[in-house]
Amino acid sequence: MTAPVLTPRTVWGQPQPLDWLCLAPHPDDAEIGAGGTLIRLARAGKAVGILELTRGEMGTQGTPEEREAECVQAAGIMGLTWRGQLGLPDGAVADTPAYAHALAAALRLVRPRVLAVPHWRDRHPDHFGAYHLARRAVHLAALKKAEVPGEPWRVGRTLLYQGNADVSANVLVDVGSVMDDWERAIQAHRSQFSGGYVSETVTPEIIERRRGRLTYWGTLLRVKYAEPFESEEPLLLDPGDL
Repeated sequence: MTAPVLTPRTVWGQPQPLDWLCLAPHPDDAEIGAGGTLIRLARAGKAVGILELTRGEMGTQGTPEEREAECVQAAGIMGLTWRGQLGLPDGAVADTPAYAHALAAALRLVRPRVLAVPHWRDRHPDHFGAYHLARRAVHLAALKKAEVPGEPWRVGRTLLYQGNADVSANVLVDVGSVMDDWERAIQAHRSQFSGGYVSETVTPEIIERRRGRLTYWGTLLRVKYAEPFESEEPLLLDPGDL
């Protein structure tokens, strides 16, 4: 028997089938790592969501309540369809059977076609923990006999987004047209990005630093800004799209 399953708590919108779901270990991770792409998708009429695995309660700055309010503000800026929080313990995100069943139930609830997860190459334990947890949860969500609430669901594709470390991206998204809203969405997390320097990511310089990364990836496609992802499986393309 499995442990009792945690149910994701909705903080924005209503649970429904999503085109894209971004898993974020903490509030603000999705905006920093994949925010431009999520905004572009929302503008194109796609159903886009974010699921925070934790409430960020171990963060040096900001209470969970403050950070949730910031998530709501950012969701409105980005045009999200849904945003939820799974309630795993901050600082202890890991691939455990109980957590995997909880995440699998969330995947069955919102049925994403594409799942964006943190890259395994990251210094933060919650980030690489989220990657390994997501892999097990994707597998469980598709199993008919898994003791997971909801109807089985097979995620169509999983993409890895950049966190704190370098990545070998093989999927790039032009985000130059949405940089103003991307910046506003990050600034909505004011508890993290105002005041003094705390870490390489919790700093008022976060936008400047991330713009530098997006500029680098953009040069590879001869655009101003591009957001990087890594697909661990080959991408099947129609030659007419090349």
